[in-house]
Amino acid sequence: MADTSPMDLYESLEAQGGKVRALKSAKAEKAEIDAAVQLLLKLKVDYKQTTGQDYKAGCPPSEDAAVQDNGLAADGADEADTVNPWDVSTTNAKGVDYDKLIVRFGSSKVEKELVDRIERVAGQKPHRFLRRGIFFSHRDMHQVLDAYEKQKSFYLYTGRGPSSEAMHVGHLIPFIFTKWLQDVFDIPLVIQLTDDEKYLWKDLSLDECHRFAEENAKDIIACGFDVNKTFIFSDLDYMGSSPDFYRNVVKVQKHVTFNQVKGIFGFTDSDCIGKISFPAIQAAPSFSNSFPQIFKGRKDVQCLIPCAIDQDPYFRMTRDVAPRIGYPKPALLHSTFFPALQGAQTKMSASDATSSIFLTDTPKQIKNKVNKHAFSGGKDTVEEHRKYGGNADVDVSFMYLTFFLDDDAQLEKIRQDYTSGALLTGELKKILIETLQPMIAEHQERRKQVTEETVKQFMTPRPLNFNF
Repeated sequence: MADTSPMDLYESLEAQGGKVRALKSAKAEKAEIDAAVQLLLKLKVDYKQTTGQDYKAGCPPSEDAAVQDNGLAADGADEADTVNPWDVSTTNAKGVDYDKLIVRFGSSKVEKELVDRIERVAGQKPHRFLRRGIFFSHRDMHQVLDAYEKQKSFYLYTGRGPSSEAMHVGHLIPFIFTKWLQDVFDIPLVIQLTDDEKYLWKDLSLDECHRFAEENAKDIIACGFDVNKTFIFSDLDYMGSSPDFYRNVVKVQKHVTFNQVKGIFGFTDSDCIGKISFPAIQAAPSFSNSFPQIFKGRKDVQCLIPCAIDQDPYFRMTRDVAPRIGYPKPALLHSTFFPALQGAQTKMSASDATSSIFLTDTPKQIKNKVNKHAFSGGKDTVEEHRKYGGNADVDVSFMYLTFFLDDDAQLEKIRQDYTSGALLTGELKKILIETLQPMIAEHQERRKQVTEETVKQFMTPRPLNFNF
């Protein structure tokens, strides 16, 4: 408790309260409901001890709420990880503590049982992101699979905030996994480009944000999505031309109070009103009737959202609102963060060229960035490294290989060799460079084939080919 802020506890309570309500509504097993209620009560006690205030739903802690201890936690971890849609940071060289984050956000861990079930239902070997715990957390994935096994299909929704013309390799993670899901389940996909959000949060013009959205769309298309099953849209374009989408935005806006968005997102009285209302826009694609051209007005098609876990606050809000406006709750699969070159304390950022490997980088730039900036878990001298070995858990080059090297046996051998000292840091970086260079070159070649006409095809509202 000592390393948890009042707002963290408040958000955990909001999420746990929603979970208890959902379990009761679904008439879940008594033991499951009781366990959820016990955790809720424990969180309320922790909240009172930390803030000196009683917890009230929808009322975040006041600014003068006490924080009893911001020192080291008992297990040696530093202050609580910061994870929200705009900031991800930790003092731990291994990165964010995802087990703690699951508890804090009230989601469920992707256990081996779920990975095995996805394999059975999909009839395909699980993607490496599932096998390696990169997609590590979920909400209601079992429910999606239950329905799918009863011949009830679902659709995918993911997105991108276009803050720059060039995307980096970390941005590819949700799209690589979403493409795999689309391929194995043979389902439609909507991709939201939040150019409106970037205009509200960044020092950019509307025209710049819209242009970045179209440029980012080319990189997304280059991931290999099926044009017959994929709709990509810019908020600035689509919301003004789709009354059904806007109606859902307004429904969400009516059912979320200013107090709630302040509690969930940390907005202050000095934030522009566009920021305060934006979460409803990110919520709307979770509902199938926001896309009448695709779903023919149906509002009961389940949505699955693969995304990084920093986006979860948007969808905790969405899941809370959905039953109150007559829609199914979206399900989620959460990914870990793609670390910056300098270490897993922060995620890779497009605004820092030295922290990122961009999809526009040349082979030489990739080599130089990895050799110069990639944080090493190796020892200071070759002799020490040979004797004591390296630490793969904090080594950025090894972390990147867990994302992009598909061969599990090869990856494990690299881990063992590096840990034993048989593999030096320079040799590990060389393996990463030789993995990234062809991958990015192939992406660049595919992007060259994406014409303005191709972008127009993907971004035109239209029916998609699928069967429900």
